[in-house]
Amino acid sequence: MGILNGRVAIITGAGGGLGAAHARVFAAEGACVVVNDINQSAAQRVVDEIVAAGGKAVANTSDITHYSDSENAVKQAIETFGDLHVVLNNAGINRDRMFASMTEAEWDAIMSVHLKGHFCISSHAVHYWRDQTKAGRKVDARIINTTSGAGLQGSIGQSNYAAAKAGIAALTLNQAAELGRYGITANAVAPAARTGMTTAVESMATRMAAPDDGSFDYWAPENVSSLLAWLASTESAHVTGRVFEAEGGKISIADGWRTTQGVDKGDRWQPAEVGEAMQALLAAEVPAQKVYGS
Repeated sequence: MGILNGRVAIITGAGGGLGAAHARVFAAEGACVVVNDINQSAAQRVVDEIVAAGGKAVANTSDITHYSDSENAVKQAIETFGDLHVVLNNAGINRDRMFASMTEAEWDAIMSVHLKGHFCISSHAVHYWRDQTKAGRKVDARIINTTSGAGLQGSIGQSNYAAAKAGIAALTLNQAAELGRYGITANAVAPAARTGMTTAVESMATRMAAPDDGSFDYWAPENVSSLLAWLASTESAHVTGRVFEAEGGKISIADGWRTTQGVDKGDRWQPAEVGEAMQALLAAEVPAQKVYGS
């Protein structure tokens, strides 16, 4: 018996990397999993692994960036497993470039897959859950979004990616505020794990390599999956509107933007006076701002 028995989940980008790890862990915990990936053979391989291990899963190739096509993932979940309880938005790509050299196509690709991709399937799922609520049925649903440390603190060479991931964090807060009335929680997770995206850089690949001695594999993607499985469970109904960070055996909450005590003159600041106020503000800033890669 697992903590996800009876739960039906769609996991996007689940043909490899973090998404595949999430799908395997969800299935091992009893969930029926819709393995979404535009790479059909990759999605089917994950499904075959899950089924061979005694789990329940089906492959889905809906394009998460295409609104009408993405609805097919929701329909397939309901038609195959009888219901839907969880949408885990995981799919993502990289188009890294320094801002001064970034092309419109590189910007648009990231916004489409990450930000729009987090909207499409979730939108159709919310319509389904809202209709259930209005029909008098109890809904205990979850939206789990994937943000990034880049979106929380910035990342040199990734202005498109950082902007999209910051947007996902803000989207999560809005979803939590608006959708609770329908029995839906919304949370986001910023993962740090060994995947094709993170190990594309040689130095990262070396740092994140699995240990040879059988000790704890700090960067294994399944470490992140455990938190997501709990967030997908019925036990997590009281947690919404949070952005978590997960790596290794560590789970933390990202507090996000916070308003400091500030400097209040009690009157309008003259332009020449703002410099002195700024010195006081920056001196009292905790923690100091850090941009990834700086």
